[in-house]
Amino acid sequence: MKFPGETDRQDPILTDTDLFEGSDGSLVSDTTVQLLDTTLRDGEQAPGISLTPSEKADIARALDRAEVQYVEAGSACTGTGERETIRKVTSLDLDATVTSFCRGIQTDVDLALDCDVDGINLVVPASARHIEDKVGTTYEDNVTSTQELVEYAKDHGLWVEVIGEDGSRADLDYLEELLGSALDAGADRICFADTVGHAGPERAYEAVSRLSALGPTSTHTHDDLGLGMTNVYASLKAGADLVHCTVNGIGERAGNVALEEVAIALHHVYGVHTVKLDELYDLAQVVSRRTGVELPPNKAVIGQNAFTHESGIHTDGTLKDDAMYEPYSPETVGRERRLVLGKHAGRAGVRAALDEHGVDVSMDELKQVVQRVKELGDRGKRVTDADLLTIAEDVQGRERDRRVELVDLTAASGGRTPTASVRLLVDGEERVASGTGSGPVDAAVEAVRAALTASADAELESYHVDAITGGTDAMVTVEVEMSRGDRSVTVAASDADITRASVQAMIDALDRLLTADSTHVPADD
Repeated sequence: MKFPGETDRQDPILTDTDLFEGSDGSLVSDTTVQLLDTTLRDGEQAPGISLTPSEKADIARALDRAEVQYVEAGSACTGTGERETIRKVTSLDLDATVTSFCRGIQTDVDLALDCDVDGINLVVPASARHIEDKVGTTYEDNVTSTQELVEYAKDHGLWVEVIGEDGSRADLDYLEELLGSALDAGADRICFADTVGHAGPERAYEAVSRLSALGPTSTHTHDDLGLGMTNVYASLKAGADLVHCTVNGIGERAGNVALEEVAIALHHVYGVHTVKLDELYDLAQVVSRRTGVELPPNKAVIGQNAFTHESGIHTDGTLKDDAMYEPYSPETVGRERRLVLGKHAGRAGVRAALDEHGVDVSMDELKQVVQRVKELGDRGKRVTDADLLTIAEDVQGRERDRRVELVDLTAASGGRTPTASVRLLVDGEERVASGTGSGPVDAAVEAVRAALTASADAELESYHVDAITGGTDAMVTVEVEMSRGDRSVTVAASDADITRASVQAMIDALDRLLTADSTHVPADD
């Protein structure tokens, strides 16, 4: 059964002219827009994600460093473990307002209060499906109970936002009545929720226009139709001033609108400041590591390819003018530009890469190096720094003395603590060291670090298992990026043993980094 006015289809309500043309309601630089991050609640509801208290705390700290104004820490009603994680976040003394998700039940509010949150996101049914089929109440009783819960929460000193669940499929007259009554009862703000990613921008615009006329209004959008960001824009143009989002867009089904996309789009297109932009990439990495959800390479703002150039035309243009093929500088969001080599590489990109490693080539040598790089790329291989330097050495007829070589590697993970030992030749001197870790690869890496000592310390910037062949003789390719001082290098190594491939790639990278430094690497006393 549907309340009059509800629909499963999205017929356009407004014309393009109504929504997108004209200066009235346009976003301008003095518009105030705040963000409510729900990574720790809605984001965690994505399949396969379960955050520990310390992991939630790490993400909450990163959100606070980015100056996100509101952090929804979880759902206190979920259970004892969830309440422990929320208390961990509330104990951090963040600048952000920390909230808990609450259903339309008084015990949920009490559980949130027990977690010492600053406020609650009170979710009440708004559509016929949720009022009649899910909750089994009447429209009138739903309004009354919502008012009573708001008054109860406000009496206990909480900031209160009331969200009409499934609002995009609700009758708008009823949604207006329900959320208007919440404001009358003392709610700080109300929220339009496109709970299942059902709405088009016309629907979002009309709904938020009506709600924002009542009082402060938020918008909560999902990306099931790929319209999450579009509906945010429509909502803001209609008068919303707070956006619910998640870092990296993680969340149920196709996910929520991505915090980093909202922040950079508002800044770049409209001059509207929301959060500290240069913290966005670090924030994305923290969430990716803690949730185990990798960053898609083509993801806006935080994907590996967002500021990476391979095409010869693009690389040449970028070297001449940073803004030639980028909408904004990578430093804006805490990133760096990368020029990579492959079958699309051109002379400008190859010369720039060689210059970074202090290698001078003649025009004829450059032509040969470019040709060899393209040949590797045609075989489906991304050319690493080590590949490029090896090609250049071969073209120039140079022989390079290795400074670090792997002689032997032993790793064991059968016991409670994985261990590994390595035997290296470092500047012709044999070094033997061992290490422990969370797995055999981690243990082997620690053993290498111990053998090389702190004076040759380098940072492992990225570690990626690039490709695995099938069959019982499967080969794994590991690619690492390592840095030492202001130099960095990428290296790939393949082996049937992932531990050996990882160690070989790391040692090859360290060898390249140390070759650029004439300083002797001393052993520990």
